[in-house]
Amino acid sequence: MSTQSEIWLDGAPASALPLPDRGLDFGDGLFETLLLHRGLPLYASLHLQRLRLGLEILGFPDCRTSVEEQLESAASAVQARGWRWTALRMTISRGAGPRGYAPPLVARPRIIISATELDRNCQQMSAPASLSVAAVRWPTQPLLVGIKHLNRLEQVLAADQCRAAGADETVMLDQSGRVVSVAAGNLFLLYGRQLLTPALVDCGIAGTRRRRLMEQWAPALGLAVIESTVSLQELAAADEVFYSNSLQGLRPVASLGERRWDSHEMCEALFRQYQGELA
Repeated sequence: MSTQSEIWLDGAPASALPLPDRGLDFGDGLFETLLLHRGLPLYASLHLQRLRLGLEILGFPDCRTSVEEQLESAASAVQARGWRWTALRMTISRGAGPRGYAPPLVARPRIIISATELDRNCQQMSAPASLSVAAVRWPTQPLLVGIKHLNRLEQVLAADQCRAAGADETVMLDQSGRVVSVAAGNLFLLYGRQLLTPALVDCGIAGTRRRRLMEQWAPALGLAVIESTVSLQELAAADEVFYSNSLQGLRPVASLGERRWDSHEMCEALFRQYQGELA
């Protein structure tokens, strides 16, 4: 099985995307956003495991070997540039196909990688974020829960609403009004010595840092993490709130409407666990 690939680095001329492409036409594809430190992809195995699950769910040919080869090539190019911190997006579309929704019988996936140098030190925790609540809600589709497919219009609209509200991030709800996540990350709520995170049943993305926190960082501090339904009222009642994603690691939350959080001790302690893995 052959693949096609493109690697674009920030500041380098981009070649044209061959058309037709089912990723552009139908959102028929997947993506992963990786953080690179001095050209080394962090938590690459977790990203590749989630990608493999997505390939299986969408019925793509197994292109993992090509993906890993292209990721290694892109990482080498970033390292040659001397970038300290890099955001790398890896997109895998089903490639070209005949007109219509039905996928081609023999697909030739297209791998597109873009990389951008970051101007912040990712070993330092970001300032506490202000949250809004998005009017647009996650759609219900249990089949696609957890994976990062290319259909992200809800998050595009939510991010636009967040900007209009003057907030740093926005809480996204499901169709029943339950808390799922923020637009670009997974939420955690602290109650005493217990962490709560929304269960991903009908929608949502299972983040790599979410998984790392649940499996390693929280247990190292003697914390239990419970996946459960979460309401906005429960969110506002938490002792501490923070969210996780690939580029921030963990970021504390300072406010949601009139609710304010001044203490971020648990997020800071968990971030130190994260820092230890970046060293």
